[in-house]
Amino acid sequence: MGVIDTKKWLEDHFYEPTTICENMQASFDGDEPQNIYRYLSGFGMYKPSRRSKQTFEQMKELETWSKIERIFHKYKKKWNGPDIPIYLFPFQMTWRGEENKSGVSFPNQLFLFIGEVTDVKELEALFIHEYHHVCRIHYQQKAIEEYTLLDSIVMEGLAELAVKENCGEAYNASWCHLYDEDKIKQFWDKELKEYLDVKKTEEKHDQLLYGYGRYPQMIGYNTGFHLVNSYYEKRKRKITGKMQFTIKSEAFI
Repeated sequence: MGVIDTKKWLEDHFYEPTTICENMQASFDGDEPQNIYRYLSGFGMYKPSRRSKQTFEQMKELETWSKIERIFHKYKKKWNGPDIPIYLFPFQMTWRGEENKSGVSFPNQLFLFIGEVTDVKELEALFIHEYHHVCRIHYQQKAIEEYTLLDSIVMEGLAELAVKENCGEAYNASWCHLYDEDKIKQFWDKELKEYLDVKKTEEKHDQLLYGYGRYPQMIGYNTGFHLVNSYYEKRKRKITGKMQFTIKSEAFI
């Protein structure tokens, strides 16, 4: 599969994103295009505007599709990962503060939303994070509905550890260093540890993972990165090969 030619879709229907989403109905179980677009917009897919059109033009100039295709083949081979379709679209620049890229992954497909990114290492870091999720889901052989909060925070931590090891710490997501160790331990003891078994389908899962409501922003993500790094530092060895995909979430606590 690899990178899908969304460039052609965007050239033909840039100002009609719901029309573009008709191309992806089969992979979303035949859902309505407007529902698909609404869902993907929640993760950073562009809204038609002068600025997002400029971003699209920049993506073409920088040959972003070809670059992601090369990165995909590199990590598919390195991780013996699944062959999936990868969809690229411009990023909604006002989404989630100062970020300029995002993505969302599924067991059978991956979406990357790219803003004003000129550094190929930044593209690689984004791809690593999302494709790492795909590979871990693939190797875990566990239904998504059965994933717990612990599974989710460990998955996020492992993905960013992979970014750190392959691109360098400078390319880690900003949320990796939002809170110090004391803050994380306090949050773990007072809020998180009693909800580790909450399923992905439950409201509490996203509240604690993303830091909604009264919880600190991205606290679950940050805690996951801390857990995985602590595991690595205590053992003084890399979590490499299939181990990073097959190791059980419980090992990190």
